[in-house]
Amino acid sequence: MLRELHISNLAVIADVHIELDAGLNCFTGQTGAGKSLVIGALELLLALRSPGNMLRAGAVEGRVTGVFHIASPQLRQEIAAITDLPLADEPEMILVRRLHQSGRTSASLNGHPLTGTMLKALGEALADIHGRNDAQFLLKPGNQLAVLDEFGSTAADAEQFRRLYQQRRDLLDRRRKEETSQTLRRQQLELYEFQVGEIDQADFQPGEQEQLENRYKLLANAEKIKRQAGAAYEALYEDEGAVVGRIKTITAVLLEIAELNPDLAAIATQVRDAAVSLDDAAFALRRARDRMELDPDELANVRERLNLLHRLINKYVGAGGALSQLLEYRRQIGRDMASLRAADHDSAALNARLAEWNEQLAQIGRELSKKRRSAAQKLVPLVHGQLVDLGMKDARFAVEFQPIVAGTSDHVEPVDPGASPVDSFPSPQGLETVEFMIAPNPGQEARPLRKIASGGELSRVMLALKSILAASDRVSVLVFDEIDANVGGRMGTLIGEKLRRLAAHHQVLCITHLPQIAAFADQHISIHKSVRGGESFTSIAMLEGEARVRELAEMTTGKNITDTSLAQAEELLALASRNAADGRESVGKTRRATGKSAARNEKK
Repeated sequence: MLRELHISNLAVIADVHIELDAGLNCFTGQTGAGKSLVIGALELLLALRSPGNMLRAGAVEGRVTGVFHIASPQLRQEIAAITDLPLADEPEMILVRRLHQSGRTSASLNGHPLTGTMLKALGEALADIHGRNDAQFLLKPGNQLAVLDEFGSTAADAEQFRRLYQQRRDLLDRRRKEETSQTLRRQQLELYEFQVGEIDQADFQPGEQEQLENRYKLLANAEKIKRQAGAAYEALYEDEGAVVGRIKTITAVLLEIAELNPDLAAIATQVRDAAVSLDDAAFALRRARDRMELDPDELANVRERLNLLHRLINKYVGAGGALSQLLEYRRQIGRDMASLRAADHDSAALNARLAEWNEQLAQIGRELSKKRRSAAQKLVPLVHGQLVDLGMKDARFAVEFQPIVAGTSDHVEPVDPGASPVDSFPSPQGLETVEFMIAPNPGQEARPLRKIASGGELSRVMLALKSILAASDRVSVLVFDEIDANVGGRMGTLIGEKLRRLAAHHQVLCITHLPQIAAFADQHISIHKSVRGGESFTSIAMLEGEARVRELAEMTTGKNITDTSLAQAEELLALASRNAADGRESVGKTRRATGKSAARNEKK
């Protein structure tokens, strides 16, 4: 509930502090006194209206402060989620909205700053304001669906559908990303397969590059090697004055003189050993020369293989690369190919999971639709009964269901592969939308509630719905701005009774011009405007006892208060008190009957 409302520097309000009751709070006063401005301040506090030019002339800053007591743990958790603040365990909340001379506004909750988005969501959670020209919570089709779920106790089913829907959307996003890259993966896989085939066909073995290069060097220079090896052999052994022959001659001389001089024996032996080694080397050189064959075919083959190796290295590794790098590249693309093929398997698994979730969503959605239609059948006659009480006995109310048309989105398997895919579940709210329809007068076609003309009829329809849904409505504060527009005194008594009963479940703030409604208030607040020093000021007064009687009398006959009008005012208060007592007894009987019915259903 809203316990206190403090308004400063807002239009004609310089400084006003209002303490509110938990039940029905009625605001009365002359036209232009500032009654609607009080509601406007509350709307401003909750970001339900634009500040416009509401700052009082000459003021540097305007401020609206609301002190809320939130008894519902569920609502506190919702507020904590909206504001991202640790408020779930704090029943007392102070909301402040400031208007600055520059046109900028700011807001805070318990001293923590709020964004505009947070404040708007918080306002929709805390209060439902019904004015002649205001967008209202129940007028939005999405909210109507939530109301129907609360009335029919299908909110848990709707939440289950929403959660599964979101999980499915996440899976669809994953699948979409997979499909987006599927063509690229296929092209990459084809490229890898070609590269693997090219490298594997060459069948290069580790170390083969060095062997090929050495073999090519030998074959390419075979003629030169053979020619020069022959020349070396001849110089060593066959030419006149060959090296081996001359060393042998030198060896014989040294051996001979070594017999004369033993000191030369070691040298003679060393030269003799060299002669033997050179002799062996000469014969080995001749054998190597004789074995060497000039093979142009092998040279061509080795050259071709080396060219292939260098081409593949340049293509997949880069200039200056090596066979080891080429073979490592082959192993890497082999691993990449396995990953690409695994991704295709993952995509197939995703499709299988999506098919399962589609079936599950369809089942939950059908069951939810069935329960919603059953709830609508129960709601319609209850609304009709309330409208009769409110003087609209010929009005017709209906709940229209409209299946959600699937739009172009994501589906697991399009029927026509060439067609754009569509999503069988385009909304997280279920398989259909609902629209509250109303035909206020006989012969009129039922129209959406959100399109009905604003005024008394709309206020009464909203009051009828609120009266039925009071026990399950999440919003804690209900505000009715001139709900008595276009209705008379007799209807005012009926509306007053409805508001008093509604106040058993919610805090109700109501601006009224009818004493029949004001008489039902738990707290009567009078708003007056005065002029001092050429400036307008709005003031308030909490009315009790004689002051309240005089206010009701003035609302009945104007400034000319008489004993008769005072007696009428007292009679109105007495009548409202009796009707309120009868209403409490009726509510109690209804609750007990509902409890018994629920017990019987549970036993069944």
